[in-house]
Amino acid sequence: MSKKIVFAEPIGLNKSKAENFKADMLKHGYEVVNYDTVPASQSELQQRIQDAEVLVISNHPIAASTLQSCPSLKLISVAFTGVDHVPLDYCREHSITVCNAAGYSTTAVAELTLALATALLRNIVAMDAVTRNGGTRSGFLGGELAGKTFGIVGYGAIGQRVAQLALAYGCKVVAHTRTPKSYPNVSFVSLDELFSISDVVSLHLPATQQTVGLINSKLISLMKPSAVIINTARGSIIDCIALSTALQQGQIAGAAIDVYEHEPPIEADHPLLKAPNTILLPHIAYATHEAIDKRASIVLDNIRMWILQNPQNVIV
Repeated sequence: MSKKIVFAEPIGLNKSKAENFKADMLKHGYEVVNYDTVPASQSELQQRIQDAEVLVISNHPIAASTLQSCPSLKLISVAFTGVDHVPLDYCREHSITVCNAAGYSTTAVAELTLALATALLRNIVAMDAVTRNGGTRSGFLGGELAGKTFGIVGYGAIGQRVAQLALAYGCKVVAHTRTPKSYPNVSFVSLDELFSISDVVSLHLPATQQTVGLINSKLISLMKPSAVIINTARGSIIDCIALSTALQQGQIAGAAIDVYEHEPPIEADHPLLKAPNTILLPHIAYATHEAIDKRASIVLDNIRMWILQNPQNVIV
């Protein structure tokens, strides 16, 4: 009987790439099963993957109890950079290898970050609405990125790419990370100092026990009244109630948020919906044609390399 590779949700595989992979895996004794919808529940996910030896998942949460019904499972190839939605402790205990799609969205997320910084400083969303309603700039003046202090919290691949782009805009770049690196024209500072001196604060941290709730009211209170904050990382690392309060009270000038405590749609009473000078997006930082194509290639290569007993991008 063939072993199964199950794509439990769509990851943007084009037809040609999917067919080539299916033929390639058949040579190794694997049947490939593709689902073109997101599972509606854990029970549906369980039904899809219970016979899988290899599971491909994007950002749909997986409960440890779901994996308990998958005795054959040996590899989870995550079509995402973050893996906080995967029960890693369970995977360690049951010798299930977990690989991620490291690096696929670096360019996409970094470019959106700078676009959001510009949109906040130039008030683009509000000015679009004014124009559509027959208005003028009516004395409005925006701000330039050049000369501003751009603070980057988290300095992995995305944080580093954001730094390159911010430097190209003429910003002074400061960063905070647990492991400071030598990087031209970037100063590494404490978290408190970064929030105190930055005109733009951009978050690029994974969600871990140490980072969940890290950006709290105390840190936000250190920001300049003219400063803005951008989160394209993980929703859980920032206290959205504290952020909403700061925006409503004019403690900071604006925010751009792409990620939330859970995947959109967000609830109708979400605190940030009441916050002024805020751009809210439905988790699109990674969502470009180029990034999705690159992601698919990494996911498939992760499986190929694991079959060849030389796994790559290993998290567990």
